[in-house]
Amino acid sequence: MRTITRRTAITAGTAAAFAAIAAPAKSQAYPDKPIRVLVPAQAGGIGDILPRILGQKLAESGTATVVVENRVGGGGTIAGADVARATPDGYLLLLGNQGLLAIRPQLAKVAFDPLKDFAPVILMVTVPNILLVHPSVPAKNLKELIALAKADPGKLTYASQGIGASGHIAGELFKLSAGIDITHVPYRGAAPAAKDLAAGHVHMMFDVVSLALGPIRSGAVRPIGVAAKERVSVLPDVPTLGEQGFPDEIGAWFGLLAPAGTPPAIVSWLNRESNRVFAMPDARRSFIDQGASMPLGTPEAFRGFIASQFARFGDVIQRAGIKL
Repeated sequence: MRTITRRTAITAGTAAAFAAIAAPAKSQAYPDKPIRVLVPAQAGGIGDILPRILGQKLAESGTATVVVENRVGGGGTIAGADVARATPDGYLLLLGNQGLLAIRPQLAKVAFDPLKDFAPVILMVTVPNILLVHPSVPAKNLKELIALAKADPGKLTYASQGIGASGHIAGELFKLSAGIDITHVPYRGAAPAAKDLAAGHVHMMFDVVSLALGPIRSGAVRPIGVAAKERVSVLPDVPTLGEQGFPDEIGAWFGLLAPAGTPPAIVSWLNRESNRVFAMPDARRSFIDQGASMPLGTPEAFRGFIASQFARFGDVIQRAGIKL
C-alpha cells in the first residue's frame, strides 16, 4: 500500500490546480465567440458576398461563427475607423478595398492610416477594370479610340462611379498614358453611370468586369480592352490594354484585415482558414465566373500589395490633380 505523505498531497494538489487552469485556457482558444466583419458597402456586391461565404464555410466545418455587418457611412471610412480602433483580439475585422485603403485616404482626411493601423490578413479577390464604349462610337479598338479622341479634344466623355472611384482613376490614367483630352462625367454610383452609357448619354466608361458582363453580352456596350496583365477567361476575345500598347492595370480588390497589434497567431489562423475555404471549388466558382481572380496568399503579400496600390493610385491622383 502506498503511503500518502503531506508532500505528496501538496504535489498532487498543485498538479490538479494547474490542470484546472489549463483546461479552460484550452477551451477558450481563438475563436471562442463570433467574429464580426465590417463591410463598407451595401449588401449584394462582391465585397459583401466574400465574408458571407467565408462565414458559411467556417460554420459548416464547425470552426467559427462569422457575423457580417454592412457599414457604409463616410464612404466606408466609419467602418475602417471602427476596426482600426478596435481591441486587437481578432473578433472585429474589416473587408477592405481599394477605395478605402488606397484612394480615399489620399483625397480626404480619415481617422486611420491604411498602412499602419491594420494587420493585413489576406487578399481575397481582384477584379480588373474594362474599357467600354457605346456602340455608336465608331472605334473598334484602343488605337482607333485614341485617334478619335485626338481628332476632337474634349468631345468624348467618360462616365465614372464618382470622383475618386476606381473608374475615375482608370479614366485619368488612360488620359495621361494616351495623351488625350476626354471629359469626365461623375455619377453617384456604378448603376446610374452604366445606365447612361448603355443609353448613349456618355461615350465610354471604365467598369469592373463583373458588372460589365451583362451589358457586354446584351450588346448594350462594346468592350475595348481589359486593364489587366492577362485576358479574363469569361471574355477570351477581348484583348488587354497592354496588348494594344498601353499596359495600364487597374481595378477593384477586396481583402480581410484586423486591427494593428493583433497577435500573429490569430492573423495566421485567419489567413489559413481563408485560404482553405477559398481553395474549395464551389467557394471560388461564382467569383471566377464573374471575371475575378483569387490571389489569396500570405499576410505579408497582402501588406506589400496595399503599399504598392497606395503608391500607384497616389501617383495618378497627384498627376491628374484629382480632388473631392
